[in-house]
Amino acid sequence: MTTRSAVNGDTDQVSRMLELFLAYERDSEVKFVIVKGKGRAFCAGGDVAAVVRQIHEGKWQHGAVYFASEFTLNYILATYSKPQISFLDGIVMGGGAGVSVHGKFRIATENTLFAMPETALGLFPDIGASFFLSRLPGFFGEYLGLTGARLDGPEMLACGLATHYVPSQKLPLLEEELIKVDSSDAAIISDIISKYSEQPLVKQESAYLRLETIDKCFSRRTVEEIFSALEREGAKKPNDFINTTLQTLKKASPTSLKISLRSIRQGRLEGIGKCLAREYRMVCHVMLGHVSKDFLEGCRAILIDKDRNPKWEPSKLEMVSDQMVEKYFTKVVEDNWEDLKLPARPQIPSYFVSKL
Repeated sequence: MTTRSAVNGDTDQVSRMLELFLAYERDSEVKFVIVKGKGRAFCAGGDVAAVVRQIHEGKWQHGAVYFASEFTLNYILATYSKPQISFLDGIVMGGGAGVSVHGKFRIATENTLFAMPETALGLFPDIGASFFLSRLPGFFGEYLGLTGARLDGPEMLACGLATHYVPSQKLPLLEEELIKVDSSDAAIISDIISKYSEQPLVKQESAYLRLETIDKCFSRRTVEEIFSALEREGAKKPNDFINTTLQTLKKASPTSLKISLRSIRQGRLEGIGKCLAREYRMVCHVMLGHVSKDFLEGCRAILIDKDRNPKWEPSKLEMVSDQMVEKYFTKVVEDNWEDLKLPARPQIPSYFVSKL
């Protein structure tokens, strides 16, 4: 037995998915779960705009409730005892990545477009991204998290964000065969998916083919040092990749860049539960805006007015102190606020905790 669920970004949808996944895990008739989008996008990405409206109305706690539900869902999926098969046939960003990348089988297609574009919105890669980005080859996760660079299906497969690549026209046949087998055996499911899988070529201009340069620059300790390393590389000879990367970073929120880098670096040393609990603290500080209101400004410029000209404050990297960054990683001191309490999970094999 399988279930399909379209992915949207509102609280009701997240709560319903959480309810369903927990019910399916208890139901012995359910062997695995298929998650796929509805329409051209895997994820509609409407959650951020709704949270911003609530903050403007003085209801930041509503956003906290939403993120607590979303991060709990991410944790359930990352520790799920039954195979989850995600058909990433479309746009996979933000919340859409959260309900798919943590699953065991992640199937990309020629229509897949993945990105974590949060630094352009004054936010940071959340939904457990500090866990899975930090486990990509080399420092590719830092590159993706700071720049919001987009990956297609072949690139997702190459770096490990996807486990398989299947042309979209074959997905209905794959789904049909999976349902017929009706098994929870991961090896059997993998064999079936492999029958429909291909090994696509990664495009020549792909950032993943520039991993050596990325590692050289994004392995640096601070964002300022990453900028300097990129500038030195660019000065050696004309380089479109370096120039584009620098331009993208310069447009992002300086505060977001600094808290994102620290988050991913901490994620290298933490399990998925600790990553999500820490990210919850961070996102609550972002919504409160005590250090910076870049989240509201970024959403205004990109999603609401769409002038794509955000006025970041602080406006420069050197104006974002270590003390300001540290604030995002501390407990939130607000009435009725508490740290994210993730549900106890049954004793499960360690390989379920990290599916990358």
